[in-house]
Amino acid sequence: MKNYADDVRKVLDENFDKFSNLADYIWEHPEPGLIEYESSKKLMEFLKDEGFEIENPISGMETAFKATYGNSGPVIGFSVEYDALPGLSQKRGSATKEELVPGGAGHGCGHNILGVGALGGAVVLKDLIENEKLDASVVVVGAPSEERDGAKTFIGRDGYYEGIDIMLTWHPESKNAIWNGGSLANIIVTYNFKGTTSHAAAAPQLGRSALDACELMNVGVNYLREHVVDSARIHYAYLDVGGNAPNVVQSHATLYYFIRAAKIDDALNIYERINNIAKGAALMAGVEVEINLKGALADFSPNLYLSGVLYDSIKEFGTPKFDEDDLKLAKELYETLDDNTKKAAVENMTYLYGDELAKEQIANHIATELAPFDGKYGKMEVISSDVGELSHYVPTAQMFLAASPVGTPLHTWQMCSSAGGSIGKKTLYSAIGSLATCGLKAALEPEVIEKAHEEFDSVIGKYEAPIPEDLKIRDPNIES
Repeated sequence: MKNYADDVRKVLDENFDKFSNLADYIWEHPEPGLIEYESSKKLMEFLKDEGFEIENPISGMETAFKATYGNSGPVIGFSVEYDALPGLSQKRGSATKEELVPGGAGHGCGHNILGVGALGGAVVLKDLIENEKLDASVVVVGAPSEERDGAKTFIGRDGYYEGIDIMLTWHPESKNAIWNGGSLANIIVTYNFKGTTSHAAAAPQLGRSALDACELMNVGVNYLREHVVDSARIHYAYLDVGGNAPNVVQSHATLYYFIRAAKIDDALNIYERINNIAKGAALMAGVEVEINLKGALADFSPNLYLSGVLYDSIKEFGTPKFDEDDLKLAKELYETLDDNTKKAAVENMTYLYGDELAKEQIANHIATELAPFDGKYGKMEVISSDVGELSHYVPTAQMFLAASPVGTPLHTWQMCSSAGGSIGKKTLYSAIGSLATCGLKAALEPEVIEKAHEEFDSVIGKYEAPIPEDLKIRDPNIES
């Protein structure tokens, strides 16, 4: 059987420097969700120079885009993210917590290499299509603000994933593995209560407390917890408590809710029940309630067949290869983790790799081997990601590649340090190569797309967006 990785490696080796430089640029210009102006501009310019046609903005987002090369044959898609996290500025390649910009943003989830890795896979595949005169097309969808706003929900609802046959993506992690587990669907909503103010001592009978309604609602939701599916997670915070004067009846108060479950249908059902609780609380307090749906994310549904093709592609191309300096830094960073995090790392690695192989990875302080994949669904990740939404529109496969020491949590300065330095570059190389290898297989072997769609049709079928047509993503200039 032809080794597609050899063809991919030749093209990648000729072009890796420009991908590496692009990743550096994204890391050096960290921008939080929906304001990734420099990052998205640089990515779009790069793709345009590579011959892609650019559509921007999409779904009302200035930093979202769709880039297309070709107009015939199978359409291979790559999903790109590039948002940074507030407050995670960090010097690259350092084992000491050290901000570059006090209070500044940083790529503590490794999206600098995530975005360029997926983009690189698309560009390498495009070059192979050109070189070999293959009948295939490539699409790159740039989705901003994965961390906060779930942009893929809006992009999917508005039809930008239509016509893409398969979607490939990845995420920097502390392991090398196929993501074969699910994730939690998430409904994001605010409840804005409006009452009547009055003097709480002189005329309490004239007041109608919005804050009372909030408290009544939260009590109701806490009683609901006994009667929802086991996977449900319901979290809330106060956005507005109506002021800080106890002798004034609060005329306004707002709650912010995340409503999660293992399946989007369950999350939506719980959302409707919580809406009824909010309405009941408003009736009890004699106030009004305004329910503002902000966004929603479906659970991740991995396409197991396509995931198997991606798994074989990683094996063919190879996991990241770290040198002695990388291993030294990995050890130093690993030692900054607390004991509970290290314990959790042992449990997770043992689950993924088995006892002996896990011990080897932990002894190295960074994963170098690919975790086995048996083609079956794995343990659910207790997280939410808008890749879940994507997976309900297009057969989707996602891999994790080690870009940080074993056990390193995402959204940390340690990940930011690793992803911006030499470790991140080794991972970037493997990510581009593995994704391009998988994309090339899909372009050349018709059964890849056929079998991926057979599974998709039986598992997902027709999907309806969990947000209404008129809902717009938040204004990035207004904190909400």
